[in-house]
Amino acid sequence: MKEKLLQLWKTKKVWVLGAGAALAVILFLVIRGATAASNRNTSQYQTVKAERGTLTALVGATGSVHANQSTQLSWQTTGRVLEINVVEGQTVKKGDILARLDPTSLPQNIILAQADLVEAKRALDSVKNSDLSRAQAELNLAQAQDALDKAKKKRESQKYDRADEDVIDEYRAELTLAEDAYKKTKEMWDQFENRPESDPTRARLKLELRDARLRLERAQANLNYITGKPNAVEISLAEGELAVAEARLKDAQREWERLKDGPDPEDIAAAEARVAAVQATVNLGYLIAPFDGTITRIDFQVGDQVSPGSASIRIDDLSRMLVDVDIPEVDINRVKLGQKVTMTFDAILDKSYNGEVIEIARAGQVVQGNVNFTVTIRLLDADPSVLPGMTAAVNITVEEIPDALLVPNRAVRLRDGKRVVFILRDGQAAPVEIRLGSSSDTQSQILAGDIKEGDLIILNPPAETFTRGPFGDN
Repeated sequence: MKEKLLQLWKTKKVWVLGAGAALAVILFLVIRGATAASNRNTSQYQTVKAERGTLTALVGATGSVHANQSTQLSWQTTGRVLEINVVEGQTVKKGDILARLDPTSLPQNIILAQADLVEAKRALDSVKNSDLSRAQAELNLAQAQDALDKAKKKRESQKYDRADEDVIDEYRAELTLAEDAYKKTKEMWDQFENRPESDPTRARLKLELRDARLRLERAQANLNYITGKPNAVEISLAEGELAVAEARLKDAQREWERLKDGPDPEDIAAAEARVAAVQATVNLGYLIAPFDGTITRIDFQVGDQVSPGSASIRIDDLSRMLVDVDIPEVDINRVKLGQKVTMTFDAILDKSYNGEVIEIARAGQVVQGNVNFTVTIRLLDADPSVLPGMTAAVNITVEEIPDALLVPNRAVRLRDGKRVVFILRDGQAAPVEIRLGSSSDTQSQILAGDIKEGDLIILNPPAETFTRGPFGDN
């Protein structure tokens, strides 16, 4: 009995061991199949890890380079070129004479302006430095005051007798003497009146009688005048002289006030204006640099005959290079003054340059139905390779968000009107609804959604019913 039981136990043990082995094999095959299936599902997806980083939002455009200042100088008169003082590529300062015409070939008015300029400069120097005008104004003021005082006295005298009693007595005495002299002379004349005209005594007495009569008449007239009152004409004349004296004094006072502290600024300005006007005529025979810059083109040679508007020298201020770009209206409100810019040039390979936004147009321009705004960018590290007229590809950094959870734009889909991305979880593509923030050309910021750093984001999710993504991908 004991042996049978032992044999039965051994048989069951073999069976148990065999069943366990079979179960292990089955489990191995199931797991292997599941793993293979999982690997097959995983391998069909392209994935990237959700990562944190700095999101840089850009607005791109193309534009052309131009100098801070640029001008083309042309001749404003006729003449023959005598000399050219610069060459292309040479830097010049404001006021430098770049070229000039032969003086003998200039019109007469420009030649004569040289003499006028000397006189105008002398007049300006006289206005600024001479004290003659001030001294003359002071003298005129004193003379005008004296004339006014005399005119006042004269007008005041018209209110009273022409003289006091002492003066009148003197005039009466003069009349008495004149009457006595006339009487005595008349008596002598009466004694010799009937003598021949050739008698010398008669002739002498006749002349003395005439002089005595004239003296008597003058003395009588003087007494009559001095004892009389001023008439209307005399009063009117006196008042007129007073008014003129007052007006002249006022003019003298204004002139003195204008000059007493030195030259009148208006006189100086007028003299300077005359110098400038004459100098402008003289300068017609020259080409003069209006600002600091570089000579970028010369269109004539020594000996050429020129006329107004012909032949020119171009100057560009290459110390400050600018780029103008047109930004669409949908992006213009993202562009701000001072934003950083990177740019490249078709003519300069394997090199990029930095810049900043310095000006934004306040009004747009319609071009082929699209509204664009001109934005001006200053190059911060321009070198001699950058030339006016070059085409620049510009990227304006309109926003930088540090430590943002980022998702590739190509992974974003629209599902039932909502943005989703697919996450690889347990070998399966799981849709996750998300809310996006700012975006760049390749990435977007995730503001909300069941996604964390390190999750595998599927770039090619399984085909489902969803519309085109917000960035143009399916």
